[in-house]
Amino acid sequence: MVVLNVADNIKNPSKTTKKQTVLLVEDNDDFRFYLKDNLKETFYIIEAANGKEGWQKALSLHPDIMVSDISMPEMNGKDLCRKIKNDSRTSHIPIILLTALIGEEEELKSLEFGANDYMTKPFNFEILVSKIKNLLRMQATFKKTYTRQLDVQLNEPAIASVDEKFVKEIIKYIGDNLLNPSLSVNELSKYMGMNRNTLYKKLLTITGKSPVEYIRSLRLRKAAHLLEHSQMNIAEVSYEVGFNTPQYFAKSFKEEYNMLPSEYVLQKRKQHQEKMDIS
Repeated sequence: MVVLNVADNIKNPSKTTKKQTVLLVEDNDDFRFYLKDNLKETFYIIEAANGKEGWQKALSLHPDIMVSDISMPEMNGKDLCRKIKNDSRTSHIPIILLTALIGEEEELKSLEFGANDYMTKPFNFEILVSKIKNLLRMQATFKKTYTRQLDVQLNEPAIASVDEKFVKEIIKYIGDNLLNPSLSVNELSKYMGMNRNTLYKKLLTITGKSPVEYIRSLRLRKAAHLLEHSQMNIAEVSYEVGFNTPQYFAKSFKEEYNMLPSEYVLQKRKQHQEKMDIS
């Protein structure tokens, strides 16, 4: 059995080979080795011999997806699944549960505990790989959706998803502190009740942006709205959204929108004029 500690994450090959990380939680050494041997060409594998160890490694190593047996010592797969899905630090991790039990009732119970998918042993290994890839693809689509929906207005209806509530809480905090140029990732981490590394991984997984990038994106989205709809000049807008200097604001704005703030203002004025001419 391979045992990794937090320091191992620094040398994690997935960081250099771009392989996505799968956490295998299985108490049967032979079956766990079989799974690892068949998955290692496609994914970077982390192993855990029981649910308790799986929980610790989910917290410290931030896998992209987890494949777990149900019947295990220390902590079974259902309890592990419930714990993963009810903790804001790990709720974004997709989970596939494996079991020797057969029947729709068992499948429904597993899904009720928060599992994203379910497989009965013995199973077709190619189907497991396909399920892993599909869940990772769905998560990538989820990430793109959030990237498109950056909005500091927060006027959407109430949302039930744990991850959506997590992002909405971050957006609210950043929006409330938008005028504070010293708003930092440390402050955001404390507010969310998690360390910087956990916040970084979770926010990157959901939105595709690091905390620093996300804060800047929200500032710039608000700036674009003000440039288009308010009477403020560019310098006033830059200070209003928390930038220390108009020069840095202009540089950041161009990186985000591929044009300077002045060009953006002219473009919007031209579009408004064209609409008025048509009407």
